[in-house]
Amino acid sequence: MAMTVHCDIVSAEEELFSGLVERVIAHGNLGDLGIMPGHAPLLTDLKPGPVRVIKQDGSEEVFYISGGFLEVQPNVVKVLADTAVRAGDIDEAAALEAKKAAEAALNEKGAEFDYGSASVRLAEAAAQLRTVQELRKRYGGSASNNR
Repeated sequence: MAMTVHCDIVSAEEELFSGLVERVIAHGNLGDLGIMPGHAPLLTDLKPGPVRVIKQDGSEEVFYISGGFLEVQPNVVKVLADTAVRAGDIDEAAALEAKKAAEAALNEKGAEFDYGSASVRLAEAAAQLRTVQELRKRYGGSASNNR
């Protein structure tokens, strides 16, 4: 049996995952992070995008987070996110529409234009789409069928 570490993925609204895992892969500000049992203690911020969890039985689960923090301690890995959802629950059409709306807002700068807000909306929508695409690429077919 492979070595495992306890992992919690929580958002402001709910706890999405709690269990033993072999590996956690997340997107930090300096690149992708792969956390396995025995990893050195770490605290880092995370960019919007997918968080992959390889569970004790070898199966994989993918989550989308809007950003947050990753904390690694000797026996536990915690992903603390503002917003987090299972990748299979992402509405791809809504994410695509949000991306188009954010791109349009960036192109139509008016007197009361909030560049920071439009940029954040664009980054989050793009990250959701990347998460859905990664899920589809790994498992093929519709992302909503792969949970």
